[in-house]
Amino acid sequence: MPKSNPNPKLALSVSRDIPFDKLVLSQSNVRRIKAGVGIEDLSEDIARRTLLQSLTVRAVVDADGNETGMFEVPSGGRRYRALELLVKRKQLPRNAPVPCIIRTEGDAEEDSLAENIQRAPLHPLDQFRAFLALREKGQSEEEIAAHQFVSVAVVKQRLKLASVSPKILDAYAEDEITLDQLMAFTVNGDHERQEQVFERLAGSYDRQPYAIRRMLTEGAVRACDKRARFIDIDAYIEAGGGVMRDLFQGDDGGWLQDVGLVDLMVSERLRDEAMKVQAEGWRWIDAAPDFPYGHTYGLRQLRGTPVAITAEEQATRDALQAEYDGLIAEHEDSPELPDEVDERLGELETAIEALDQRPLAYDADEVARAGAFISIAPDGSLRIERGFVRPEDELPVEPEQGAVVEGDQGHADNGTDDGGDQAGIDSNVEVAPEPEEDEGLRPIPDRLMSELTAHRTIALRDAVARSPEVAFHACLHAIVLRLFYRYALDSCLELDAKHVGFGQQAPGLGDTASAQAIDARHRALADLLPAQPEALWDALGDMDGEQQKSLFAHCVACTVNATFEAYNRRPRALAHADSLAQAVDLDMAAAGWAPTADTFLSRVTKARIVQAVGEAKGEQVAESIAHLKKPDMAARAAVLLEGSGWLPEPLRTPGRALPAPTESEVESPIDEAMVDADAIGEAQPAVDDGARSVADEALIDDNAEAEGDTPFAVAAE
Repeated sequence: MPKSNPNPKLALSVSRDIPFDKLVLSQSNVRRIKAGVGIEDLSEDIARRTLLQSLTVRAVVDADGNETGMFEVPSGGRRYRALELLVKRKQLPRNAPVPCIIRTEGDAEEDSLAENIQRAPLHPLDQFRAFLALREKGQSEEEIAAHQFVSVAVVKQRLKLASVSPKILDAYAEDEITLDQLMAFTVNGDHERQEQVFERLAGSYDRQPYAIRRMLTEGAVRACDKRARFIDIDAYIEAGGGVMRDLFQGDDGGWLQDVGLVDLMVSERLRDEAMKVQAEGWRWIDAAPDFPYGHTYGLRQLRGTPVAITAEEQATRDALQAEYDGLIAEHEDSPELPDEVDERLGELETAIEALDQRPLAYDADEVARAGAFISIAPDGSLRIERGFVRPEDELPVEPEQGAVVEGDQGHADNGTDDGGDQAGIDSNVEVAPEPEEDEGLRPIPDRLMSELTAHRTIALRDAVARSPEVAFHACLHAIVLRLFYRYALDSCLELDAKHVGFGQQAPGLGDTASAQAIDARHRALADLLPAQPEALWDALGDMDGEQQKSLFAHCVACTVNATFEAYNRRPRALAHADSLAQAVDLDMAAAGWAPTADTFLSRVTKARIVQAVGEAKGEQVAESIAHLKKPDMAARAAVLLEGSGWLPEPLRTPGRALPAPTESEVESPIDEAMVDADAIGEAQPAVDDGARSVADEALIDDNAEAEGDTPFAVAAE
């Protein structure tokens, strides 16, 4: 009995060219769902590169089992349709020979299934390197995108991934890091810096992509920073500065790497702008990227007069307004404005507004005593604050005739002293003796004047107390004098509106929405007031009720002081601040305050950071960051708390509950189409060029309760 051959030799299926008009689609193809490159894109690729993979066919037989000369295609239906499209476009002859593999054994459905399942997808790193090879051979990013049927953004992303340090790419190839982490390394193109961070990750518990990005960009200046906007990023690049970009997440324009160059360019431009303003004749110019909030407190501000518009400027404004009105009328019935029209309307509005905002002219003598502050506004534009007079530059104030020297005046009271003299009159002050009757008509003696006016004061107090409208007017007059005119002495009311500054300047306080709103309101109200304090009483009387109320509310608000002072605890005043916050329903989160590393998290203990995350996101999430070092914990907590509305105890309004703990919604940044490359065998680009956010978080228990409230600490932690 002959022995069977344990290693029989295989015979491959026959291959040959078959005319296209002898081919028909088979119903045995298992691919029913469209996936990968579209038929049109595939036909264009075949027209450029010809057919890169043969069709698998089977002979069509008649009822008697005889071959008919036709062949059906169970594997390669999409390629067949792409060839059919080329034939319809007359780019390919109908009888053009098509390379085919002729199958005779087995089952057609099994062949089709095996061809699709057994195909191994291209590793993403191989795809990145292939794109880089094409780029090095001279193809532009646009050409690669067109030939591989992806967007230019996808090409840039994959070239960026291929440009990471070879050491890190090898780690990715060995599955030591994820695609998410590899994407994070692309932020900084410096291979040495990438490898330093990679080595730091080896001993770190936190290897999240956000941590990698933070380490690679620490010390850099965000492109959205007002300093970067002020110097213009294009000018910075022309000066030799580098910009780091993140092609896989929103980066607000990236990061400016050369901080020294940024500071130098900011300083130079501020100096140039200061010289221009100095030429206007001001006594002093103070220029800095930023000033502490309230830096103008205690300085008198000059009241300038708007410069009249010239005939030429008025003609320009009329022409701009006419063009604006014409465009509005032309597109009045259009459901949506064309982009170019909308852009032009914006340009016209800006030009008209610039002409309407007239510059101010100041008295030359006042300019010689005053100065200006030059800084950078939050949007990166130049901010010039003109016309501030320092106390030492003020002209000497002549004392009013008959005024009591400061320190000698008494303190008013509602009663009288034991000697029967009206309170408020200093009995130690020597007064002139009363004149004899035969000395003729002379001024009333000082002592008598004091007695008479004391009676008048009592009567006036009673009368004002019975007239709330006049009392409101008088109070408003007194505090406006104090807050807008500084040194005016034009009120008999002994009210003092104190506008305190901030001993310890909070970072970015002047750039907050609340500070900008207060400053804008102060300027708008100042424009309603007369230049001289003598005219203020009548001007207030001419205002309507709403204007008076707005002015009064602003002035009262300027006296609010709810600031904690270590040397002056003021518990009753701070308790009143809580009541005031309740009355206005103050929400500090809505006002724009957010817990970041700089504003709170890096300046308290780790326990407080964990407590904050637990209150906002639940105890499970809080526990997931408890093992981190403090800098990493603060950075991670800032991400978790973003948009949560969480506030530390000193910023909470009594009676206003914090938002309930919410589960983090975090997506995976992996580009699935990147991984599933070459899905059909010929040209196989990814179809999804999007990128998502950081890695998934641990599940959060929405029912987890935060620990009990802890009184906020005063000392630095």
